[in-house]
Amino acid sequence: MKINIKPTLFIFSIFFIRCISSVFAQTTPQANTEDAKMAWWREARLGMFIHFGVYAQFGGVYRGHEQIVKNGEWLMNRMKVPVQEYKNTAQHFNPAKYNAEAWVQMAKNAGMKYIVITAKHHDGFALFDTKASNWSIVQASPYGKDIIKPLAEACKKYGIKFGIYYSQSQDWVNPGGITGRRVMKQGWLNPDSAKIDAYTLAHKGSWDPLQQSKTFDDYFNQVSYPQVKELLSNYGDISVLWWDTPGGLSKEQAKKMIDMAKTLQPNMITNDRLGGGNTGDYKTPEQKIPNLAELDGKDWETCMTMNRTWGYRTGDHEWKSTEELLRNTIDIASKGGNFLLNVGPKPDGTFPKESVDRLKEMGKWMKKYGEAIYGTHTNPVANVDWGRITAKDNKSNTTLYLSVFNWPANGKLKLAGLSNKALSAQLTGDNVKLKLTQNDAGSLEIEGLPNTAPDNIASVITIKLDGLAKKKEFIPEKKMKAGSID
Repeated sequence: MKINIKPTLFIFSIFFIRCISSVFAQTTPQANTEDAKMAWWREARLGMFIHFGVYAQFGGVYRGHEQIVKNGEWLMNRMKVPVQEYKNTAQHFNPAKYNAEAWVQMAKNAGMKYIVITAKHHDGFALFDTKASNWSIVQASPYGKDIIKPLAEACKKYGIKFGIYYSQSQDWVNPGGITGRRVMKQGWLNPDSAKIDAYTLAHKGSWDPLQQSKTFDDYFNQVSYPQVKELLSNYGDISVLWWDTPGGLSKEQAKKMIDMAKTLQPNMITNDRLGGGNTGDYKTPEQKIPNLAELDGKDWETCMTMNRTWGYRTGDHEWKSTEELLRNTIDIASKGGNFLLNVGPKPDGTFPKESVDRLKEMGKWMKKYGEAIYGTHTNPVANVDWGRITAKDNKSNTTLYLSVFNWPANGKLKLAGLSNKALSAQLTGDNVKLKLTQNDAGSLEIEGLPNTAPDNIASVITIKLDGLAKKKEFIPEKKMKAGSID
């Protein structure tokens, strides 16, 4: 029998099927685009922050005075350098030894999965070719070349995700930008400190009349918004846009900025520092690792310096040890966060030797024990006093990674609060099986450990569990506020 379907009925049927399919797709986990774009970031766990700009040329010293607050990138503000004098310094800023591939390879060899660089910090100096301002490395320095482009290309070449830091509100050189008041005693003991502090108090933090020669709206429309558009249009895929200092933008300006960003880079993730009511995709505690009371199960990333300063400073020799940096990495991963570790290149474009040494040493540990970091989630069992625990799930069971800081002298390690049966244990990177004894209360004892720790910083034991371990639920007691990189 021949069936004759009318064209209108046929079209309606196709439309109905497509609508049902669309609704089904939107309700499946695979269609959760927010989770999908965060997937690589949650897998990465370790990235490199890079603070670079004209401030590196000063090295923390202005007119023979060492800056009192121990950082380098805020020198113009804290030392109250006049705008034109600061701009003149760019005439000597020539990072001739800059090698984008070398930077990326050092990050990759250290086990880092992404890089975020200060395309423009608070001093307004653009490390890229911009038409929105002549205050850039291309136009204002003898180097005369875009730094961002080769770095983006090198990241793509070596499989590293590329991120941009952009100070969207603060700008101490381009007129109209927020200047972020700091009192003179943070810079140096200027005899005119009282007079200068009174001036900055009366002029919204500015210390130079040039800074107030335009409005913030002028700055947003003529510099900030156009430069972000350039960065998101001219450098291929941008994986992260790292805003800084959330004050300044109105809700309308923030919406305009984020709408543009999502249109140009729909797969890009952003942090919580844009302002104007925008919370971004993840939180950014600075120079600290939050405790469990501060966590609420949301994505977060600790950014931290290797010494005391973000930007290069000649007098800062307070370097964290490789042990501290690696144990910070492990601690952060055990709480479900990422670690964005900073390097402040020297004015010639090379990394300080202390940074290079620590990156190499971190890389050795990550090469052997990286599986205890990458793609792991929060410790699902009881906290321990001998180290940290990370975990990784597959479809049917969980693997625990026990990073042991304090190696037991008796060859035994205890773990309480384990609701799943432990199936096996071994030293990570070693085929030697360890003996397990587990009681009905969930207390596990691991025996047969060597007398000395396989690794002086953190030795890792892998435990396979029967079934999926239940993840901890976070009950927030405090909220982490979006901050500002100094």
